[in-house]
Amino acid sequence: MFVAWRELRFARGRFVLIGAVVALITLLVGFLSGLTGGLAAQNISAVLQLPGDRIVLQEPTSGSASFATSTLDPDTIDTWEQAAGVESVVPVGITQSRASVTGTDEPTGVALFGMPTADADNDTDALLSLSPTSDDEVGLSSGAASDLGADVGDTITITGNDYTVASIGDDLWYSHTPVIALTPDAWAQANAAVGGTGEPTVLAVSGTADWSAVAAQTDTVADTTLTSLTALETFRSEIGSLALMIAMLFGVSALVVGAFFTVWTMQRAGDIAVLKALGATTGSLVRDALGQALVVLIAGIGVGIAAVVGFGTLAGQALPFVISPLTTLAPAVVMALLGLAGAAFALRTVTTADPLTALGSNR
Repeated sequence: MFVAWRELRFARGRFVLIGAVVALITLLVGFLSGLTGGLAAQNISAVLQLPGDRIVLQEPTSGSASFATSTLDPDTIDTWEQAAGVESVVPVGITQSRASVTGTDEPTGVALFGMPTADADNDTDALLSLSPTSDDEVGLSSGAASDLGADVGDTITITGNDYTVASIGDDLWYSHTPVIALTPDAWAQANAAVGGTGEPTVLAVSGTADWSAVAAQTDTVADTTLTSLTALETFRSEIGSLALMIAMLFGVSALVVGAFFTVWTMQRAGDIAVLKALGATTGSLVRDALGQALVVLIAGIGVGIAAVVGFGTLAGQALPFVISPLTTLAPAVVMALLGLAGAAFALRTVTTADPLTALGSNR
C-alpha cells in the first residue's frame, strides 16, 4: 500500500472528486431505500400483522388474487375451518372508506378492518388487539388517531354511523391509509354501505394443512404473508419502480468507480511497469490498487450514509421514511462490493504491464 498511500496524499483533488461522487450516489441510494421502506410500511404494515401461517384470498376467474376484489362466502370459510390440519381461522374484512370526528366536516381516508377481538392466544398481536368488544366502538391505529385528531372516548363518524374510540394502538397502515378496527358485524354494515357484500376479505389460517389441496377445493389462494403482498396492486407498482431506480443507481456506482480507476490506472502504467521491473509481484500490485479503491469507497460511502441519516431524520417528519440497517448498512455494503468490482475491471493494465516498458525497450 506504499504507492497507493502516496498517491492518495499527493493527488488529493482527484480522489476527493471520486469520493464526492461516491458519497452523492450513496446518498441517493440510501435516501431512496429509506423512502422505499417508509412507503412499504405505509402500504403493508397491517397485512404483515395478520395472524396466521397462510393468508387465504379468493381466486378470481381471470388474473391474480387481489385484496381489493377478494370476498369469501360462509361455505368457503366453513371448509377451511373443517380442513384437516387447520388449527385456527380468523376471518378479516378489509375495505377503504372515510372517517371524521363527529361534528366536523374534515373526513380522512382510512382502512376499515373487521375482525374478532383478540383472545388469550393472540392478545399480543398489534392488529387484533385493536379490535373492540362492542359494535358501537372502534380501535384506532396511532396514524388514524393523529390524522383524525381523536382520542380515547371521542366519537367518530364512519359511513353515517357514530362510534366511540375504545383504544389507540400501534401505527398500522393499509394501502397508505391508517387502520381503524371494528367488530365483524360493524364492519359488514360499513362495507355494505360503501357497496360491498359484507363478507370477509381474507382468512388468516394457522396449522399444517395441505394448503394447495384445500385452496383448490375452495377456489382460493393460500400464500404466506410475504408472498400475499403481491396481491396489493399499489405495493407491486410502487416498490417495483423504486427498486428499479435503486438497482440502476447501484449499476451507475460500479460504472463510475470502474471508469475512474481505469483512467487512473492507465495514467500510471509506467510507474506500474517500473515497480514490476524492480521485482514487485502482480498480486502485490493488485492488492495495492484494490486497497486504494477500498479506502476511497469507505470514505465516500461513510460520508454518504452520514448524510442519509441526517437528511432522513429531517425528512421523516414530513415523509414516510425508515432509517434502519436495511436502508443504510445494506446499501453501503452493496455499494462497496460493486465499487470494488468496478475497480477490479480496471486492473488489466496492472496484470499485463511489461517491465521492459519501464526500461525503455520500445523507445
